Formats: sequence, C-alpha cells, structure tokens
Amino acid sequence: MPPKAPTLVNRLSDPPDRPGAGMHDYKWLNEYCLNRFGSAAALEAQLPTPASDDYLRALSADRYLSTLALRVFRAGLKHSLVDAKWPAFEQVFFGFDPDKVVLMGAEHLERLMQDTRIIRHLGKLKSVPRNAQMILDVQKQRGSFGAFIADWPVQDITGLWQYLAKHGNQMGGLSAPRFLRMVGKDTFIPTWDVVAALNAQNIIDKVPSSKRDQALVQEVFNQWQQESGRPLCQLSAMLAYTVNH
Repeated sequence: MPPKAPTLVNRLSDPPDRPGAGMHDYKWLNEYCLNRFGSAAALEAQLPTPASDDYLRALSADRYLSTLALRVFRAGLKHSLVDAKWPAFEQVFFGFDPDKVVLMGAEHLERLMQDTRIIRHLGKLKSVPRNAQMILDVQKQRGSFGAFIADWPVQDITGLWQYLAKHGNQMGGLSAPRFLRMVGKDTFIPTWDVVAALNAQNIIDKVPSSKRDQALVQEVFNQWQQESGRPLCQLSAMLAYTVNH
C-alpha cells in the first residue's frame, strides 16, 4: 500500500530541509503586501473579487460554453487577437447554445476551417462540441451547469480543475483554473509567480500537475483562507506579489 501523502501540519513540523518547513502564515503575507503597496487601500485596489454564487447559478449555459471556448482558443495565442475575432465565433457557433453546438459534426467543422473570420485550428474547433456535451451531461445530472459550478466547494477547487480536465476537452494545464477565474468562480491559479513564491517557501518546486501536489497547494491556500477570511483569488494575487520583478 503506498505511503499516505503528508498533510500540511506534518510538513510544517518537518526539519528545515524538508518540503513545507518554510511556509509563512497569512500575517507575513499580508504585511509583505502592505509594505509593497504602502497602504491597505492601495492593496485592496489590486485584488480581484470573485462572483457571487447567485451570479454563477444565473449565468446561462451558453455563456459558460462561450467562456470555455474562449479559454481554449486563448491558450498559446495572443488574447487580443482571439478576443477581436470572438463576435464571429459567437455567430458560427450559434451563440454557443450547447443543444445546437453538440450537433455540429465533422463536416460542419471542416467547413469552419475555411472561414477566415475565425481562428482555424481544427483541434480547438473540435473541442467546442465536446465541451458542449460535457455541459449537457452536467445539466442532466445536476440540473444546471451554473449550479454545479456555484456549489462546488472552494476548499476543494482543485477537484473541480480535475473534473473539467477529465470530462472537458483541452482543459488541462492551467486552462481549468483560468476558465473558472474568467467566469468568476473563486480559485487560485498556479502561475509562474505563484509557483515561485511557493517554491521560496519550500512547498512545491514546479507547477502542481499531479493530484498530490494540487492537494498540498490546496491545503496551503485553505489554511491561509481560514486565517484571513479572504477568497482564494485574493490570496493567489497576494502571493504572486511577493515575487520580485
């Protein structure tokens, strides 16, 4: 039987040369950011605010699918280029109505490859009806995709990343947390700055791609959230600000 992954409490009690031994508490994080920005008001002005659960529940399935598709097409491309073409994407994908998009077959997608108004990347185009199917599957099981997103506990937000990566298409890497941030769901994002800050605290030394590493980082953020009452997105931003540029 494989050894049980160490909990954050165990890691914090490890000797200094072990992972987790250098983790700072929220008080340090807050004081660092206050010193960097000069005042509480200046710091707050730099921090994101998550959407309410009511907003996430009310957001329609077509808006979730549009944002999923936007995230997929933004990956590896200049965001302004993708955003400028998005009105055409809305048109060719029927306003991203999942019930319509899911019916788009291979021939339809091949025709879209000839449409110069959009970005003609076959793999990414194929992801749209596949992600439409995921949304419809969730709606069948949970009633609405918005309720599914709203009700997922942020204390296990990495579990939602994993669900989207497994059941969605082209939602691996940072695409799942970036999509959630785009729609307003509270999440941290393991950007290079965040990973560098966690590495400086001897917690992880690379982007957390494994379930084990994601669970460890989740536990760290949960502890800071319990200490501060702040949403994960704000803690993520504050942590990134501790990296010097």
